[in-house]
Amino acid sequence: MDIDRQLEIIKRGAVEIISEDELRQKLAQSIRTRRPLKIKAGFDPTAPDLHLGHTVLLRKLRQFQDLGHEVYFLIGDFTGQIGDPSGRSEIRKQLSQQEVAKNAQTYKKQVAGILDMRKLKIVFNSKWFARMTGVEILKLTTHASVSQMLARDDFKERYTGGENISILEFMYPLMQGYDSVVLEADVELGGTDQIFNLLVGRQFQKDFNQPQQVVLTMPLLEGTDGVAKMSKSFGNYIGINELPKEMFGKIMSISDELMLKYYELLTEEDLNSVRQMHPKEAKVNLAKIIITQYHCARAAEKEAQEFTRVFSQKEIPLDMPEFKTDGKKTILVILTETKLAASGNQARRLIKQGAVSFNNVKVQKDNFIPLEPGILKAGSHRFLKVML
Repeated sequence: MDIDRQLEIIKRGAVEIISEDELRQKLAQSIRTRRPLKIKAGFDPTAPDLHLGHTVLLRKLRQFQDLGHEVYFLIGDFTGQIGDPSGRSEIRKQLSQQEVAKNAQTYKKQVAGILDMRKLKIVFNSKWFARMTGVEILKLTTHASVSQMLARDDFKERYTGGENISILEFMYPLMQGYDSVVLEADVELGGTDQIFNLLVGRQFQKDFNQPQQVVLTMPLLEGTDGVAKMSKSFGNYIGINELPKEMFGKIMSISDELMLKYYELLTEEDLNSVRQMHPKEAKVNLAKIIITQYHCARAAEKEAQEFTRVFSQKEIPLDMPEFKTDGKKTILVILTETKLAASGNQARRLIKQGAVSFNNVKVQKDNFIPLEPGILKAGSHRFLKVML
């Protein structure tokens, strides 16, 4: 495929390319030498499930695969034990080696629904870091200064705000940069919050006398709250392994404005056509597309029909989870234990907004205790059969 057409595909949905001229040169050389470019993207296995936010990057990787380039799916099983500080306002909880290894195995299974596994190169950065001596790892710090680290926005905010920054966190971008040296990456992808780490990779390659990688950033996908980036720790995620019913309900809960961004980053649909649709129809269509991608068309159609039956005809679901209580648990406890609310704070907000009802009566206080069996409804799309 010619360079202009490749660039058109690569640039779709991207926020920034540093630099496009360099990428054009690399693509020209790739065509001339018949050597595919090495495309790198790193994923730290800090949680066992991938969500739609991750798939923004995965879909771009698949495009590079379809263009004939080599994709390196780097699992940061070593750096994952440090934790990426990007976009964090506090020190991230460190995971054990066992937790990271377990999560890494689930990643390999989950990306199979998006990437061409026959062409994918999966690498673990423990392969080189575990072999390095302490002195060799510490020598990585000579490629950056403390002033450079404190210049990055998230560290600067924490430093000026009096929040703690561990020395260990300074090591993360240095190790990510060294990953690019080991792989001799031509292009590295990441979210916009990763720009500092990605540029460190360019600097490392320059210091090690390698051609510098092109940096391509993709937008961060906001979660169901429409505010923070999608993250399991924020409780606003849509997991690609979630049940179709859960996925459908969560997608239907997002705002109309956010829906368009989901279309742009998660589908190949024409946005002009989507804008001509009624928002509700467009959202149902979006839910069906995404569920079909990660489950099947039959499951997507089933959930669409159930949604119409429940919410258009004002009926309750035919199938809903059950929860047995002893007549002592408050509505707050029930909402959080059953995951109808991601946290106690979210449960309180739902109650305060009048979005929680029991047997069609709005719950006014978070210390309300159901003393009879009935149907608990949280928000517009979540139901629970409460049994004594």
